Amino acid sequence: LVLELNQVIIPTYGTVPDQQNLHTPEWVDFDDKPDSLFFKDGQRRIDFVLVYEDEGKKMTHKRSDRKKQKRKRQVYESNLINNGLQLEATRSVLDEKLIFVKVHAPWEVLCTYAEVMHIKLPLQHNDLKTRDSAFNWFSRLFRVDENIIKPEQEFFTAPFQKEHLSNFYIQDKDTFFNPATRSRIVHFILSRVEYATKNNVKKFGINKLLDTGIYKAAFPLHDSSFRHLSMDPNCPSERYLLYREWAHPKNIFKLQPLDFIRKYYGEKIGIYFAWLGFYTNMLTVAAVVGVGCFLYGCLTKDNCTWSQEVCDPNIGGNIIMCPQCDKVCTYWNLTITCESSKKLCIFDSFGTLVFAVFMGIWVTFFLEFWKRRQAELEYEWDTVEYLEQEEQVRPEYEARCTHVVMNEITQQEEYVPYTAWGKCVRMTFCTSAIFFWILLIIASVVGIIVYRLSVFLVFSAKLSQHISGTESIRKYLTPQTATSVTASVISFVVIMILNIIYEKVAILITDFELPRTQTDYENSLTTKMFLFQFVNYYSSCFYIAFFKGKFVGHPGSPVYWLGKYRNEECDPGGCLLELTTQLAIIVGGKAIWNNIQEVLLPLVKNLIGRYSAAARSEKVVPRWEHDYHLQPIGKLGLFYEYLEMVIQFGFVTLFVASFPLAPLLALINNMLEIRLDAWKLTTQFRRMVPQKAQDIGAWQPILQGIAILAVVTNAMIIAFTSDMIPRLVYYWSFSVPPYGSYSSHTMKGYINSTLSVFNISDFKNASKPFSPRFGNHTTCRQVYRDLRYPPGHQHQYEHNIYYWHVIAAKLAFIIVMEHVIYFVKFIISYIIPDVSQKTKSKVKREKYLTQKLLHENNLKGVTKNMGKIADKIVKGADSTFRPKDE
Repeated sequence: LVLELNQVIIPTYGTVPDQQNLHTPEWVDFDDKPDSLFFKDGQRRIDFVLVYEDEGKKMTHKRSDRKKQKRKRQVYESNLINNGLQLEATRSVLDEKLIFVKVHAPWEVLCTYAEVMHIKLPLQHNDLKTRDSAFNWFSRLFRVDENIIKPEQEFFTAPFQKEHLSNFYIQDKDTFFNPATRSRIVHFILSRVEYATKNNVKKFGINKLLDTGIYKAAFPLHDSSFRHLSMDPNCPSERYLLYREWAHPKNIFKLQPLDFIRKYYGEKIGIYFAWLGFYTNMLTVAAVVGVGCFLYGCLTKDNCTWSQEVCDPNIGGNIIMCPQCDKVCTYWNLTITCESSKKLCIFDSFGTLVFAVFMGIWVTFFLEFWKRRQAELEYEWDTVEYLEQEEQVRPEYEARCTHVVMNEITQQEEYVPYTAWGKCVRMTFCTSAIFFWILLIIASVVGIIVYRLSVFLVFSAKLSQHISGTESIRKYLTPQTATSVTASVISFVVIMILNIIYEKVAILITDFELPRTQTDYENSLTTKMFLFQFVNYYSSCFYIAFFKGKFVGHPGSPVYWLGKYRNEECDPGGCLLELTTQLAIIVGGKAIWNNIQEVLLPLVKNLIGRYSAAARSEKVVPRWEHDYHLQPIGKLGLFYEYLEMVIQFGFVTLFVASFPLAPLLALINNMLEIRLDAWKLTTQFRRMVPQKAQDIGAWQPILQGIAILAVVTNAMIIAFTSDMIPRLVYYWSFSVPPYGSYSSHTMKGYINSTLSVFNISDFKNASKPFSPRFGNHTTCRQVYRDLRYPPGHQHQYEHNIYYWHVIAAKLAFIIVMEHVIYFVKFIISYIIPDVSQKTKSKVKREKYLTQKLLHENNLKGVTKNMGKIADKIVKGADSTFRPKDE
């Protein structure tokens, strides 16, 4: 965008325009009205506040540097005034070094830039009749009291045009542009006003001035204190109402006042809380079903035949297991795993299968109904055509536009920041950097695996499990458990450290890419961050679920990592319980860490700032100074909030077959998350510059990708990680003739028939245990179910027929489950339209009214004017040909 008004620019850093050509803000003293949102005259509203430190009182920079900074600031402020903004400067009450510059946009400026930015404004009231939902009476119980926060009036809107000003619904010029829209327009101007040139490159924008320290802060004002109503009768105290009816913990079970949130904070924050609230509501259904499946597992665990055999001293007590590591590990008794087998019965039950299928369908309902809800919000919040019409080019992109190219569409020359070759180089560099960091994460995962393998030897030696041991602690503190818990904790710590580092790297890479618009910037950063977080958070879970214990050989011929470390083995019941432990630690630890980082840190910083200003309690402090001492929202705004929730969504869907309580934990966390985020925004942070947003951006396809992948992962967890398929194969085929000896289908004998036998004398010297064999036993059993022929068989230690039946059943199960769920997902997606009929009617009605009011009225005006001109022409003709004597 090229600003039409003339601007005063510094030609070089060494020369300054004549001081007489510079316009300066009007200086006033604070009028002791702490709640005022207006200039000292009480008429002009404060739309934005700029804060800087008086260069004459700075002691941290050289004098020449201070003079340069002052010159840039003076020119910038002069150009703001040249662009029609009005400035008023006031010195700080608490710190005389700070200067607050208040910015006001007059009516003409607002109208001009509203048209430039294609801002939609009201035409007339929505006259479509709305039918109340059948559940309206129920939802009313959880809504905010309409007497406190009145519902927003619905209007049909259209992009603002000055020439059609009379067609818009204007009751009062002072309220036609609400505070959020006014702040957005002013920020648009602040981001594009120039302040200097260097080497023929223009320097402009408030963001660069903030980065270089010329200004310390720039923000719109909160309209009141969150603790009490404003004393100013012209202030609606919307911040106080939001805190009381939305952010306060007492409202944890209330619905959010989304229209009010959008009005105060803008569409971008509104759409985030709308999505988070919708996701949380949908989690209620998943949590209920998940708890039901968990309770089913708890109630049926006592009937778990294979667990009873493990704990039976006459069955499991007589089964001697082979050592799980070379030399230092000893033989052990199967009954040691009795407690873990009972816990495993809770999670590895038929209810788990039902829940995995349910979640595959649930996630489809969630995404489809969210599309409908999002379409409603797009219409109600005037963002349907936002991307095509309203979004402007990023100032950082504009500043680098030095190369001329031919636009294929317009056939006109335009400026771009890099050539095709330069863009290719940038993309290659960025892609290489991303792959490097992903490989670094994979390396850290390999390091954790090596830790598991090496520390297992230590725990096996220290926590030696003698057959005759009777200590109760050995039931719970096995080498596998100790290794799993410590590795999960270390994995969590590594994840957090890598997150902190990669966040900065991802921002640097995206800045180097130089995306054209803010949406492009956030989508690019979103893709990078999610790829990293996906590998970072889920890699250890994928390892436990699909790789651990799968490639281990057999006791006489184990497989080694790096030629040194013997590969890990799962417990006799599989790795499902370890996967559950890993998920619980990462999900729980992540929630605690995020709450500390998001809530406690801003709170502590604000408390320190509050108590450091000892004189504050004695002096009346204005609203702009109160807001200055709050924390800035950050450049990425809600990016990390979305990222946190999407990662949680992955845990809830990708591995839910191993942890049916995940939706319940997510539901509890999200109910708190909504109020904590609301509390943080309303009490601890400065007011965010309102921004438009059409939808949740790149997160939508990411959620859809997770939903598709979740079907595969849960099917594979049930098939390969849990022990469900081997048990079903045994029950239906190998417990009865011709393979079994029982007369009817049963789970009896399952443990004895699935733990392969190994002859102790076949141990190689490299892996032969130091400890002697126990009693007269000449054989031991494999820990994992590899299903091999016993010693003495002509195909000893090779996979038996049972193994191939199980493999075939697992593959068949995966294919059937995937196809059934994908088919149901397709049917649901087809049946549920993305846009409801009610929303379609509103959109059509609005387009009709826009055409009627703006175009037909304009045509009538032209016709009327043409009629007057015709009358004048006729009158002129009559007078010309009229006889002179008349």
